[in-house]
This record gives sequence, structure tokens and C-alpha cells, in this order.
Amino acid sequence: MTIRPILRYPDPRLLEPCQPVVMFDNTLQDLCDDLLQTMRAAPGVGITAAHVGELVRVSVIQLAPDEPLLIHINPHIISASTELQRFTEGSVSMPGFTEEVERPARIRFGFQDLSGTAHEGEAEGFLATCIQHEIDQLDGLFWLKRLSRLKRDRLIKKWEKHTR
Repeated sequence: MTIRPILRYPDPRLLEPCQPVVMFDNTLQDLCDDLLQTMRAAPGVGITAAHVGELVRVSVIQLAPDEPLLIHINPHIISASTELQRFTEGSVSMPGFTEEVERPARIRFGFQDLSGTAHEGEAEGFLATCIQHEIDQLDGLFWLKRLSRLKRDRLIKKWEKHTR
């Protein structure tokens, strides 16, 4: 298991849609192990392969050390509630910068596990937000795009000042 370097915003690879995983082998398991270690070191509650420059549809989520580890291969949203909720979001690619984002409160989603078996799941609350956030990243939609133009511009300006 290796802690990998995390791409930093505005790396253009963070805006590229990821390709589906087609090989379910030890290389995939190794990538997931690395993602878990990288996420914990960041620290964060979710990470995708895109965050480390691997443009494949893999996400790892663990909301807290005592919560289950969720590995989603080729995840996608099946349906979402019309009811919305707000949570503070950020990214391991912009450490220390957060803002409130509004998303559907409940989702139904599909994914594959490490062996390639297809599953469907439901999530609500903060977990639903995290899954949607990571799927957005896999689709090449960096979380800042979910903010109003004013909030996005302010946050980017602060980030640029911070990284100079």
C-alpha cells in the first residue's frame, strides 16, 4: 500500500471524465488499497482514482474510522430525490477549502465490487452527498462547479492566493 501524490486544483486531469473499469484483478485491488491509504493521510472521507491521476471509475469512501469502508467500481446514479439538502463539501485536491453545496437528499445508485459483481444501493444524508460528490469527480465535474458563480470565484481567488 502506497500513499500516492494527490493532484491539486486546477490540474486539468480533474476535469476529465474517467473510463469504466473493465479488468477486475490485483491491480485494481492495489489501486483501491492505495486510495484508502492516500485518503486517510490527506485526510478525507472520500477519494477517487482521478484524484491521484488514474482516470478510471473507482471511488473509496469511509465517513469515519468506525464506519464501513465503501469501494465503488463504475458507480452511477440511478435516481435521486427531489428533496434537497446542504452539506459542507471540499476536496482532497483543495485541502482546507470548503463551501456548502446543495444536492438531492436521497439517491439510488449502481456500482460493481472488486470482483465485478453488480450491486445497487440507497443512501441518504451525508453519505448520499459523498457518493454524489465522488461520482461527479469521476464524471469530470469538479465540486466547484456545483457552487454559484460568485461563491466559486471567491473560493478560487482564495485558493490561488493560498497556493502562491
